[in-house]
Amino acid sequence: MPKIRVLVAEDETSLRDVLCLQLKNAGYEIIEATNGEQALELASRNLPDLVLLDVMMPRLTGFEVCEKLRAAFPTRHIPIIILTAKAELPDKVTGLEGGANDYITKPWARKELLMRIRNALEWSRQQRSASPLTGLPGNASIDDEIKRRFASGRPFAMLQADIDYFKAFNDHYGYARGDIAIQTLARLLLEAAQRSSGDTFVGHIGGDDFVVLTDPAAGERLGRAVIEAFDRAVPSFYDPEDVTHGYIEVPNRQHVPERFPLMSLTLALVNTEQRPASHLGELTDSIQELKTRGKGIAGSVLVSERRSIQGGDKQEDAA
Repeated sequence: MPKIRVLVAEDETSLRDVLCLQLKNAGYEIIEATNGEQALELASRNLPDLVLLDVMMPRLTGFEVCEKLRAAFPTRHIPIIILTAKAELPDKVTGLEGGANDYITKPWARKELLMRIRNALEWSRQQRSASPLTGLPGNASIDDEIKRRFASGRPFAMLQADIDYFKAFNDHYGYARGDIAIQTLARLLLEAAQRSSGDTFVGHIGGDDFVVLTDPAAGERLGRAVIEAFDRAVPSFYDPEDVTHGYIEVPNRQHVPERFPLMSLTLALVNTEQRPASHLGELTDSIQELKTRGKGIAGSVLVSERRSIQGGDKQEDAA
């Protein structure tokens, strides 16, 4: 696995040497720059994982380097930490306003330096993982959260949400309105999570697929609330005449018009308290099995091992 690369831009040799030694001992690969112009060139050429910028440097100041890095597409997402003297409070504010993620004061404590670097790198990783459409954590963050919950040893509930007939809706109305439907579901999931009393995480797998992780006691209640809110929102996505008909007509691959019902929601719920799982693959298999079962039921439905809940009414599962 390649090492994390940190660009250290500091014109004072003694300080730069100390910084580089501390970071190398912590396992980072170091790129050194002695002035602002060199820092900008090396960052643009090497695309480091993080940039550590001194404020006062020759040729270009740390502020100027920061602004230029943020203005260029290849480097705009690289986390930047500025180095400043304790007395230079305005420098901290200026650096943060210019796009820096954090600052470290001189003289610094090694433990604080490494912690701030780790935090900035974690923020960057989460940002890269996040869905650009919803802003929710993406697949890498979802996997990390599931692993964290397994490692805690405490049971949890996992819900996977999938919009039924979304592709037909997207084909009929276009991507812009499809995005509105996805963003609406994201908002409803977040609102339900905020009302939940448990430790709840909401992630966006991609497209119309979402994941919610919460406490075992909160899973079913949260799922029912989302279904009810989504069903209320569905008519607003369609033209009035399509709502009246209760379907849309979309050409299939043979260019023959085919009728599709209005969108509904399938939620698959696995509670590790009732169906123990020891790893991500086992949990995913259970979710997919339940989701397949739910897709065979008309209308919005929450499917778990114990029962299916459809349209607010409880129906016992045959299985």
